Amino acid sequence: MPADIILYAVIAAGLVFWLRGLLGTRHGDEQDRPNPFTSHTDPMKKQPAPELAAGAPVLPGQPEDMAAGLARNMSIENQTAEQGLQDIARADRSFELSYFLTGAQDAFIMIIEAFAEGDKDTLRGLLSDPVYKAFCGVIDERAAKNETASVEIHAIRKSEVMDAQIKDKVAYITVRFTADETSIVKDAAGQVIFGNPERITETIDVWTFGRSLRSRDPAWLVYETREDAADEVSGSTVPEADSGKE
Repeated sequence: MPADIILYAVIAAGLVFWLRGLLGTRHGDEQDRPNPFTSHTDPMKKQPAPELAAGAPVLPGQPEDMAAGLARNMSIENQTAEQGLQDIARADRSFELSYFLTGAQDAFIMIIEAFAEGDKDTLRGLLSDPVYKAFCGVIDERAAKNETASVEIHAIRKSEVMDAQIKDKVAYITVRFTADETSIVKDAAGQVIFGNPERITETIDVWTFGRSLRSRDPAWLVYETREDAADEVSGSTVPEADSGKE
């Protein structure tokens, strides 16, 4: 065999080995739509923390500035919200605000897309029971009228924590999402009855996420969805729903 062919074969084999190491291989067990919160959870930070009173000193490893390390489109609205986040971090050492907001942004996109597609299975694992029932009611109503919906999230420009608190051993975090999206609904004849397929609009939604501090499950559920008063287009991409946590 010519030496140049052998050389090329060795180089090719080396490239294949390098690419496998860099990209990994698929083995058929991957989840297409993993839970957005568990996928961002650090497995080294799942030890339960001792319960501390609200306002107690910040534990070692818990930054006093909860905004430290956040992405540029993430923020905390006020000191009251930051204090609430610190209380949650004291009660749950696995809590990291950057991981939470990254998961919340992913959940925001997944929920909006699943709602438009009528994908109740995906919604079931992301919404509290009352919110899930409200979403399913709109999906069923849309199906009865032979209406179809579609949505495209172009960007989440801002995710801002408005409030954070612990109530009855459940942590609640309220986030205001500012996103650019194209959303439309068509009737049975295929005519657009909501939205504009040629226009990108700014939507501002306020969602509250909750998680039981008694549970080892790191996933958060959506307990409330509503449209912010500053939203430029009336009519949210998802229905307004509330689990009545107050």
